Amino acid sequence: MTEELAQLRSITSTALLADFALGRGLLLPAVLAGSGIKEADLRTPSTEITLEQEFSVTRNVVAGINDEPGLGLLAGLLCHPPSMGVLGFALMSSATLRQAMDIALRYADLSFTAAQHRLENRGAQVWVVRDDSELPSEIRRFTLERDLAAIATIQQDLLPMRIPAVRVELCVEAHPIYEMFGAVFGVEEVTFDMPQSRICFQASTLETPLPQANISTARFYEQQCNDLMESRHSRSGLSGRVRQLLIRHAGSADQSRIAADLDVSVRTLRRRLAEEGTTFRELSTETVGLLAEELLIAGLTVEQAAERLGYSSVSAFASAFRTWKGQSPGHFGRLHRGRATVRS
Repeated sequence: MTEELAQLRSITSTALLADFALGRGLLLPAVLAGSGIKEADLRTPSTEITLEQEFSVTRNVVAGINDEPGLGLLAGLLCHPPSMGVLGFALMSSATLRQAMDIALRYADLSFTAAQHRLENRGAQVWVVRDDSELPSEIRRFTLERDLAAIATIQQDLLPMRIPAVRVELCVEAHPIYEMFGAVFGVEEVTFDMPQSRICFQASTLETPLPQANISTARFYEQQCNDLMESRHSRSGLSGRVRQLLIRHAGSADQSRIAADLDVSVRTLRRRLAEEGTTFRELSTETVGLLAEELLIAGLTVEQAAERLGYSSVSAFASAFRTWKGQSPGHFGRLHRGRATVRS
């Protein structure tokens, strides 16, 4: 697996895609086939998956719906700011559309899109340029449709009025259903068969204030986005994959089980983790600690959290939790219950 495909992402986009597929008559086992994602993962917003897993599910969906032009547009209508966790809240509290756009591009790995986007400032105009050359060819059209419809949907969620585009250029062949692109972006004509997909806006329209703008709130959520990105990057490589497997096993898998899942020997696992400056025990302890926090924040009692994590007694769990957090699990739960977790 390449470093790019091993990149950690929120499961949110994949969960929305699964909802769309179910609405089109696909069955969940077929949607998740070969991805390594479990049904329970889709219901857990804190779950993180790799880009390769997301591509696998997208391929299944595209194949299952026969990849008809326009279906990606329908999938994009399901994308709204709150579904993106801290990134969505950062967008909603931004001062202007331009600031929201800058944040969305800076933390694109926390969003629904796997393609690369950049801004090109050209005097009175701003171009949003898309590069999806790294995406598998069989899912490019669907994801282009989905992402552009999502951009339009999110823009109208942030500001309940359409900000018209000056020009829309798409790298796909023309199709009657694509008249919808002109409608959602407020342009009379869309140009097809272009080398790249891009959208042009008047720079002045992007300075439109957002109704939920709040400087302090925006700074808080932008910092949360930054912290989350740094956390994900620090867990790249083998240690990141080990941590994800531990999460899927609810923190209870031993070193032999994880080595078998990775198709390496325990000795090789130890050596490669040492090269990354960590150990299996450190990763296991960190993972169980995070799972414990999330269970308590979600409202589980100390007894329920201890049982879920496989502890033989509540006292053993409480002792371990004090070591991690410097406070009792009961106290932590009362302080933080109901608060959104950092991992989106």
